[in-house]
Amino acid sequence: MKLRDSYKPYPPAAMISIIVLVFALILSLTLAPVGHAASAGSGDGKDKPLRPFPQHMSYAEGSIKPSHVTQKQMDAEVALLYDQYKLKYIKKNPHNSNQYYVWYNDGGWNGDAITVSEAHGYGMMITALMAGHDSEAKKIFDGMYRFFRAHPSEIHPDLMAWQQADRDGAIIDVNGTDSAIDGDMDIAYALLLADKQWGSSGAINYKNEAVKVINAIMESEVHPEHFHLQLGDWVPISDSEPSFKPASRPSDFMLQHLKEFYKATGDERWLNVIETTYGIIHDVHTSYSPQTGLLPDFVYRDLDGTYKPVSEFEWTSESGHFLESEFDGAYNYNSCRTPWRIASDFLLTGDKRAYDQLSTLNKFVSEKHNAPHEVWSGYSLDGQTKLSEWDGGLEFTAPFMVSAMIDKSNQQWLNDLWDYHTEEANSTAVEWRYYYGNSIRLLSMIVVSGNWWSPTGVAATDIAGHAAEEDIVKSLAEGVVNGYPNGKFKPDEAYRARSLPLCWRRR
Repeated sequence: MKLRDSYKPYPPAAMISIIVLVFALILSLTLAPVGHAASAGSGDGKDKPLRPFPQHMSYAEGSIKPSHVTQKQMDAEVALLYDQYKLKYIKKNPHNSNQYYVWYNDGGWNGDAITVSEAHGYGMMITALMAGHDSEAKKIFDGMYRFFRAHPSEIHPDLMAWQQADRDGAIIDVNGTDSAIDGDMDIAYALLLADKQWGSSGAINYKNEAVKVINAIMESEVHPEHFHLQLGDWVPISDSEPSFKPASRPSDFMLQHLKEFYKATGDERWLNVIETTYGIIHDVHTSYSPQTGLLPDFVYRDLDGTYKPVSEFEWTSESGHFLESEFDGAYNYNSCRTPWRIASDFLLTGDKRAYDQLSTLNKFVSEKHNAPHEVWSGYSLDGQTKLSEWDGGLEFTAPFMVSAMIDKSNQQWLNDLWDYHTEEANSTAVEWRYYYGNSIRLLSMIVVSGNWWSPTGVAATDIAGHAAEEDIVKSLAEGVVNGYPNGKFKPDEAYRARSLPLCWRRR
């Protein structure tokens, strides 16, 4: 195409994204960017939230929300669930009054342990998102940050030791003082949220602290050659047999987090991690769960470079299984989170690289079960074998609510799932409703109600089916463009100098 073609009022659709980038590159030298990665919108560090609950986000074009309840009713339900969650699980450190943690041992299965980094990451994200509803949100969040900093991994001090217990008048790290990647990723994301919620000019520079954690994850929890997410910072220095270095866990595939990490740091290795992660989802789905879309608890990189469920290998461990149980290669208590984690990425970014897997999963589960309470707590990847006697566990049902949002064909299923997860239907306080399910339920309801938001941008809402869709989504995911504030890109409209800064983000 000749240069003069770029001055047409309505340029060819396929060239829209190229023209946006060319003009934006020139203008970025003289025009102040909107949505700058270094904390645009940061406030004065006071308690007043800048993005108070509720937020009512516009998600990716084609996505849906429950149609039988109003937005006001959804907000009220989320607020109620949060209040119950806070009452039951958010605890002040009895030995240090300026620290808070999330109590996770209501099931009584973990000895005297009181929390883990997984729970802490959940709590920090939830608290940042619910500011505006909870006037104590910043105080609690800062207390959680201080608890996190009081319990560093012995391997990398910017990551969190994975488990704590209350012993002899102090909360101490137990069962090893190394990290688990899921908690670290959520803590980093929560700090990015806090930067946009309260600003970073107060006592805690949330943005700087987030970048420290993100860089530590890259340094100690990402495979340096293959760029898959590893299980924790203990993996690179482990000489155990079997080796855990080729292993990854699909429940850690927080793709939207990864995109935010790239935007926050500019470290292009995160783009490699994103590509690898999408590739694992695609390969495992097409090769091992083409009819169900179910992903295993753990995958392992074979010598030929492909990632496979760990059940495809023979393990020489004493137990005969890979790490946790005989169901490590099935859809179990780790991977039950994948519909929530992966679908959230589509809703916020519009990226369709995992759309087929999610669509297959939605079709499988909605056709297999007549109602949410019938959903199994664990499946073989072919969907034929039930792994537990329990049905209707919130940790399994709630993530399906998020994945159902990707397409209008799931409307009735989504409505049914919403009703099943209300406080009235399944009370948080009920003894046998435990931390894990209650936490995942609340986080999923935050997403479904439209109150899950990105620290840096919104999904494109007007590009579905457009010739430039793929280019725009990729540029959005990589932080090159932001779109207009309402998520629109107006791909068939002529661009003018005064509108380009709305879309452009300086690297």
